[in-house]
Amino acid sequence: MTEVIDFLIVSVALVAVGVYGLVVKRNAIRMLISIEIIANAANLVLVAFSRSTGNVQGQVFALFSIAIAAAEVAVGLGLVIVAYRLYKEIDVAEFRSMRG
Repeated sequence: MTEVIDFLIVSVALVAVGVYGLVVKRNAIRMLISIEIIANAANLVLVAFSRSTGNVQGQVFALFSIAIAAAEVAVGLGLVIVAYRLYKEIDVAEFRSMRG
């Protein structure tokens, strides 16, 4: 049981780092990285509980989550690249003022 608690402590730390990155940083790429850190914390919890119960379903769900996160990052980085080419800026605050 202490093994699961150790994984949960690491997962909470990862969520804290990810939320800090979302709240403080206004760079679009850093925000995408923060979202990935939070998703990886959730995957860590899934794998930890799956391992402790002896059930494989949590690990399978974590693999699907990783695949979906990879696709999400590809789309997000594509949008950031297009926005940078058009506006020469990747600051999220500037994206809001670029409506027109």
